[in-house]
Amino acid sequence: MGTDSLIENLYRETFADRLITPDENAELISTLQELQQVQDGSSLPPALTPDKLVWLRAAAFRIACEYLVENDGDADDPREENVKLLKSVNAVVHALETSCLLPSLEEEGGEEFSQDSVEELFRSLYETEDEDGDGDEDGPLISSAEAATLQEFLTNEGTRPPLSMLIWLRSTAFRLGSQYLNEENDKAKNVALLRSINVVVHTVENTCMQPKPLTLELPPSHTPDADTDFATAAQTLWNLDSNRLTPHKDYKMDVQSSKHPCNKGDAADESLFTYVNRQVFQRPTFNAFRSLLDNYSAYTGDEEEVTQKEVKEMRTFLSAVMETAPMKYCHQYCLAKGVEYDGDPIPDDETDFKEVLNSIWFKLYSRSGGGRRKKMDSSGFEHVFVGEVKNGQVSGFHNWIMFWLEERKGNIDYRGYIKPRSRDSTAETNDDDPVLTLQFSWNGVEKFVGTSFIGVSPEFELALYT
Repeated sequence: MGTDSLIENLYRETFADRLITPDENAELISTLQELQQVQDGSSLPPALTPDKLVWLRAAAFRIACEYLVENDGDADDPREENVKLLKSVNAVVHALETSCLLPSLEEEGGEEFSQDSVEELFRSLYETEDEDGDGDEDGPLISSAEAATLQEFLTNEGTRPPLSMLIWLRSTAFRLGSQYLNEENDKAKNVALLRSINVVVHTVENTCMQPKPLTLELPPSHTPDADTDFATAAQTLWNLDSNRLTPHKDYKMDVQSSKHPCNKGDAADESLFTYVNRQVFQRPTFNAFRSLLDNYSAYTGDEEEVTQKEVKEMRTFLSAVMETAPMKYCHQYCLAKGVEYDGDPIPDDETDFKEVLNSIWFKLYSRSGGGRRKKMDSSGFEHVFVGEVKNGQVSGFHNWIMFWLEERKGNIDYRGYIKPRSRDSTAETNDDDPVLTLQFSWNGVEKFVGTSFIGVSPEFELALYT
């Protein structure tokens, strides 16, 4: 069972009777904190990490929707059961915040802040209208503009809440939300309400809280030392990758037919990726990684110009990945092995280690040559993750996210996979293989053989290649 499934099953157990006692709430917090730890000898990553909070909370609301009660059920008072369910979701969200977040509010709030103004704003977000003109009010759906209004209220100097109101803000989002449960217990409308409450809670967390720094406490089975070989380290990185996607659930591939690398024909009529869950890009490392991909010119010989915006994006990405278990393990492994970079030992301090990573991955160099007038046209990150065109062929380009994004734009023609080398002539590649050797063209330029991990997180690849 994967770590996401562990969390989802915990939610189902919690919501089954729509009631959480104080003892059960304390046990829930304790269980969530245990799920943050790496278990000795386990091949599973920690199930709960601060960078997965958006998914963790959204999953709680999604699974809670399974337990909404309608009028045609066995419950004597369906609406009261749904009120109890919302209280249970509130308890789960409180436990997640306790485990993953810290307050970012100041002691003093804005002079114009008041509980009445908050409640008025929340009510306006939950109010429903008959937008489709069928004479029946629709379920509440909060628009991006309405969410921006709430964000502005919570961050404005005059209306920002004080620290003492933090827990009250979230509980009020649920308390007022329960008043807008559909009187006829229409499930579709109540699902829409839960989604709206999730948006409100998400905005409160984004503006009033911040992730807890990740402290990686490794058990003996995961602790690197001077004798740890690369294969063991790579397996440990794999085991620690809590943001890795699940095939057939988070993404789907159609590998189609195999081919020989020398065969220039097209062995795949369709795209490689048939589905990728876009919600994964709400995760900090995925979001920061995606922002970097449009910063480069593909052709070697075109000098790269790095803007201040791009420098900020690089820093954001490195800060995000260093709050993940794979990159913290990478740092510990380099220290244990006595690795040096540019003649100096790898620094103990994470801030200094990020400077090393910045140099390894983002420092520009010349790939096209050119003697004394050579152009700074490449970087490690561009080559490995984004790809380049040199001498009429695609060079690098080993990242599945970049592949999927370019395929969606119509810039990639997937030509089929390269059959695995094996004494067994029947060896095949499957749609759930985590490593794929493939052939494709990018904007009409050929890549005859390329190998990529599929579904892994940006931090896993950065840690492994570092």
